[in-house]
Amino acid sequence: MRRRQFIAGLGSAAAWPVVARAQQPTMPVIGLLMTTSHEANLGRLAAFREGLNRTGYVEMRNVAIEYRSADGQYERLPTLAAELVRRHVNVIVAGPGIPAALRQNQPPPRSRSSSRVDSIRSRRD
Repeated sequence: MRRRQFIAGLGSAAAWPVVARAQQPTMPVIGLLMTTSHEANLGRLAAFREGLNRTGYVEMRNVAIEYRSADGQYERLPTLAAELVRRHVNVIVAGPGIPAALRQNQPPPRSRSSSRVDSIRSRRD
């Protein structure tokens, strides 16, 4: 009888690390929806990451970013947005005009100041 209890105890002790790992909080995920290519937005993306860093979030350390780009094909925006929703991201960050474009399935309006990223950059200067 003692032998069975000992073996059962070893088995449950071996399972504890797996259970403890499964209970750790998951990393938050930001969905980033862009109208143009990743390469065309390198400056904005760098400013976005810098703004995150200033608030204590560092990509791949304590926050993940899912990038989606329509590459100028605005009709792809609804599909890309739905994909981010299916991925259960914590928040979706979209450039100006994208919400309106999603509602109307049209290209987003052009503007000089393109996003919140610009205001983050201007605070630094």
